[in-house]
Amino acid sequence: MNREPVALHGGDRVGAALAAHGVRFVFSLCGGHISPILTASKARGIRIVDVRDEATAVFAADAVARLTGVPGVAAVTAGPGLSNTITALKNAQLAQSPVILFGGAAPTALQGRGALQDIAQRPLIEPHVKRFIKIRRVRDLGPAVEEAFAVAREGVPGPVCIECPVDLLYDEANIRKWYADAAGKGTAIPDRLLRFYLNRHVEKMFAGSTEIASPLVRPVSLPAANASSLADAAAALARAERPLIVIGSQALCSAADAPRIAAAVAGLGIPVYLSGMARGLLGRDHVLQLRHQRRSALREADCVLLAGVPCDFRLDYGRHVRRSATLIAANRSAADARMNRRPDIAAIGDAGQFLERLVAPVAQAGRRWNSWIEDLRTRDLKREAEIDEQARPAGEFVNPIAFFRALEQAAGENAVLVADGGDFVATASYILHPRRPLSWLDPGVFGTLGVGAGFALGAALCRPDAEVWIVFGDGACGYGLVEFDTFVRHGIPVIAVVGNDAGWTQIAREQIKMLHDDVGTVLARSAYH
Repeated sequence: MNREPVALHGGDRVGAALAAHGVRFVFSLCGGHISPILTASKARGIRIVDVRDEATAVFAADAVARLTGVPGVAAVTAGPGLSNTITALKNAQLAQSPVILFGGAAPTALQGRGALQDIAQRPLIEPHVKRFIKIRRVRDLGPAVEEAFAVAREGVPGPVCIECPVDLLYDEANIRKWYADAAGKGTAIPDRLLRFYLNRHVEKMFAGSTEIASPLVRPVSLPAANASSLADAAAALARAERPLIVIGSQALCSAADAPRIAAAVAGLGIPVYLSGMARGLLGRDHVLQLRHQRRSALREADCVLLAGVPCDFRLDYGRHVRRSATLIAANRSAADARMNRRPDIAAIGDAGQFLERLVAPVAQAGRRWNSWIEDLRTRDLKREAEIDEQARPAGEFVNPIAFFRALEQAAGENAVLVADGGDFVATASYILHPRRPLSWLDPGVFGTLGVGAGFALGAALCRPDAEVWIVFGDGACGYGLVEFDTFVRHGIPVIAVVGNDAGWTQIAREQIKMLHDDVGTVLARSAYH
C-alpha cells in the first residue's frame, strides 16, 4: 500500500481525498469547526468560494454536480451552519443530485454536554441524505470521503453528509494539549479519573493515524436495465403508430455522456419532450423536439417512454398517459418507475444508457413516424404564433412574454439559464429555448425558491466562458440578493433579470380567486437594480 507523509492535521486528509476525486471548488461559509478543511483544500489548488448563506453553498455544489457529473462539495460549520442547509439538501435529494456536505461538530468528548453549537445533527440531517457518516477517529477521514463519493454517485444519485468533529481536524499536538489543559492537574480521585478518561479518549481518536494511505477513488458502475426489458421496449416502440418520449434530469446523471444521449435520441427518430436538466439536450430547434401541449400529445400517443421521469404531479400522477397506451419507464429507481402507475415495461437502470441501447433494435425495425411528427410540429407552430400575438406591448408595464421573446434573441449561444421563481419563470419555461445540453438549471420536483444565486455561482465556475443568466421572480430574488456580494468578491459575472410584478403572483392568482383576499401576496415595486 502506498504511503504519504504524516498529515499535518485531519483537514489535510480531507483535502487530499477531495483533490484525488477531481474536486475543483468547495463552497462554504466559514466557521472554526471546519477551517482545517478549507485551508488544506486551498493548499491543494481547490478554489474555496465563500458565500453569505449556507444554503447557497449547497445549491452551488448541486449545480456543479449537475453540470459536471462530479459530486459538488460544500462545507459548513456545526449547529446552525448545518441546519441552514436542510432545504438545499432536500432539494438535492429530490433532484437526485450527488452532493457531498461536510458538517462541523463539537469536540467528540464534549458532545451532548452543552458545547458551543452542539446539537444532535444526525436526526436533523439523516432523512435528507443517502448516508450520514459520523467520524470518530482521525484515520477514518480519508476513507469516509472515498465512501461518500461512491455512495453519492451509485444507483440513484443523491447527497451524503460527513460529520467532522473539530478535534479530529486540527493537528495532533494542539489537540493533545487542549485535552491536557481540560483535564487539569488536580490530584483528587475525580480529577485523576477525568485525566485517565481523556487520555484514553485521545489515544482512540489518533490511533493508527501516524501514516495514511494514498486517497482512492472507488469505481462506480452504471446500473443497466436487463436485456429482456430492452427487447420488450424496442418491440413496443417499433409497433407503435404514435410513440412519444419524455426525458427528465435523471437521464443525464452522467453529464459527460450528454452528447451521446442526444445522438441516440436523434437516432431513434421519435418525437420527444424534454424537462429539467434534459432541456436543451437536442439544441435549440431540433425537428424531433416539441415544446407545447405535452398533455394533449401524451393522451394521443399509443406508446410512451418515460426516461428518468416519474409519474408525479407533473404528469398528473400518470393520468396524462392514456390507459390503452404502452407505458415504458426507464429509471434508476424502481420506486420512481412505478410511482402512481405501474408501467407495462419497467427498465430499471440508467435511462440515458437505455436510450443509447435502444437505437440499434428500433432502427432495425425501419419505422418512420413522419406523419405523427408533422402533426405535433404543426401544433407547436400554431402555439408559437399564439405566443407572438400575446407578446404585443400592452399597458403601463413590460409584457413578460414580449420580454422573454427579446431575451431569446439577446442571449448568446453559450448561455446558461438559471430559473428561480414562480409565475415569471413559468412564462420563461415555454418561451426560452436552451441552446445546448446542460444549459438550463431549475430546482426540480421540490419547486424550491432561492436556488438562483447558488446555481448561477456553480454554473459560472464550471463554465467560465458561458453567459450565465438568472431569471428571478421578484419574490424569489429576495433569497439571493445578498449573494451579489459573493459574485463581486469572487469576480464572477452573472446577468440577473427580475420579473418585478410586485407580488407572489403564482400564489395570489388562485388565492384571490378562491378566498377573495390577497393577504401575504403583495410586494413593493422595489428598484432591485
